[in-house]
Amino acid sequence: MAKLRSLSTWFLAALVSSCAALNAELVLSNARIAPDGYPIDAIVVNGQTPGPVLSAQKGERFQVNVTDMLVDESMNISTTVHWHGIMQHGSSQMDGTAMVTQCPIASEDSFMYDFTPANQTGSYWYHSHFSLQYCEGVRGALVIYDPEDPYQSLYDFDNASTIITLVDWYHVNAYDVGFTDNPSSTLINGAGRYPGGPPVPLSVVQVTPGVRYRIRLMSMACKTTYVFTIDSHVFTVIEADSEYTTPLEVDSIQILAGQRYSFILVANQPVDNYWIHAMPNYDTTFTGGLHSAILRYDGALPLDPIYRNSTSKAPLLEQNLHALVDPAAPGVAELGAADVSLNLESVWDDNLRFLINGYTYTSPSTPILQQILSGNLDVSDLQPYGSVYTLPANKTIELSIPGGQPEGPHPFHLHGHSFSVVRSSGTEVYNYVNPVRRDTTGNGESGDNVTIRFRTDNPGPWIFHCHIDFHLEQGMAVVFAEDTSDIASGLNITSSWKQLCPTYNASAPSQQSVEQHRRRHIKRRIGH
Repeated sequence: MAKLRSLSTWFLAALVSSCAALNAELVLSNARIAPDGYPIDAIVVNGQTPGPVLSAQKGERFQVNVTDMLVDESMNISTTVHWHGIMQHGSSQMDGTAMVTQCPIASEDSFMYDFTPANQTGSYWYHSHFSLQYCEGVRGALVIYDPEDPYQSLYDFDNASTIITLVDWYHVNAYDVGFTDNPSSTLINGAGRYPGGPPVPLSVVQVTPGVRYRIRLMSMACKTTYVFTIDSHVFTVIEADSEYTTPLEVDSIQILAGQRYSFILVANQPVDNYWIHAMPNYDTTFTGGLHSAILRYDGALPLDPIYRNSTSKAPLLEQNLHALVDPAAPGVAELGAADVSLNLESVWDDNLRFLINGYTYTSPSTPILQQILSGNLDVSDLQPYGSVYTLPANKTIELSIPGGQPEGPHPFHLHGHSFSVVRSSGTEVYNYVNPVRRDTTGNGESGDNVTIRFRTDNPGPWIFHCHIDFHLEQGMAVVFAEDTSDIASGLNITSSWKQLCPTYNASAPSQQSVEQHRRRHIKRRIGH
């Protein structure tokens, strides 16, 4: 752990090192910002939100030092960073999930995340995994490039300029967001407009006629489901959540919180400006540039586009996506024929807490990984009671996740694994032959029974949770303690990791603020 230098010194180091993704500095601090023209207190990463893009080549090691310079208790002053989609094989202690794989980083301290995603490529992102903090601005894109990309011949450009991020932005503290409150604006690549607000410059994606682009679309939303379109253009989807898919041509993409897609965009329309739209599930109005950015062809004037009314004729449906590599789902290709089958039934209680199979997830006082390293290997010994499931090694797991809960569909994300979606929402068909493989899927509406499969080949405690951050805060999660007897032998536990909990536990005001904020949030959500 390092004691702090001055803010300006840290920012200088961060700006230099963030250019090299393998040895990066991420400095978290509070700032007053106005990405849509409305000033509000937030959290920035290296002075910006979203934070800087981190990128690497396949097989490269990540050493990312996160420094906590937070001082605003209303957004919590401790933090973690989770690397969304990185499976952390042999490095579960670097997963960045508060009170599952680590204690939070205390204010005026730092922690080095050190991991090597040896066999992973694709589109990822990073964000705080502590309370509601990523809604306040702690998030950014992460890309691992594949020198053997099977679709490399189909596009000409794939770099930071072809990343498109979607964020739902609020004009209140995240803890003050009520049950019926919608976001104030949609930010696309960090910029947006709100109803009645100033016409702030929108983000522009610049293209050259005739050139082909690999667009990496990432939803960093806290709650909102979007339908993404670009006027007069179609997309060829080639990736879902960092997993290659067989090519699928669509003209709109529904994307849930935490999901990512890569698609090939061909700049084959007349030179002009075209609207990029991210229609949220609470509004269909784009007037004045709401929920929008601009696709601008070289040679077009720097103007807002004209409106081109169109209806989607080929929307993306998850069941139409198929894994490109090793497409079959693991295990016997029959419903219920997995080694372990679990039904995860979610309901709300009278206090608007989510319960899964009768239990609401609450963070334990000791990280679950630390409990396991201390010798607690059985489910009866692990806290929080009722929310931890032990899974045996090298088995096929089948999870059924019925839909229909309020504020759905709920995007469920699994740490430590990607999974085969053998039954998607909106269909009753089970596909064990070539389902899409990904790490975040929606559980649909009433009557849906989304079903996924994965193999327990990665020892560790892995949280499975709704990626609507407010719902995670309300307990919509379980933890799979996988192959507990082998976890300790596969990890390199450093002294800095061991020091996280003593330092955090000594910062009593920060801990107290979390509980105060949680109680305030629950009261706000139920309108009391």
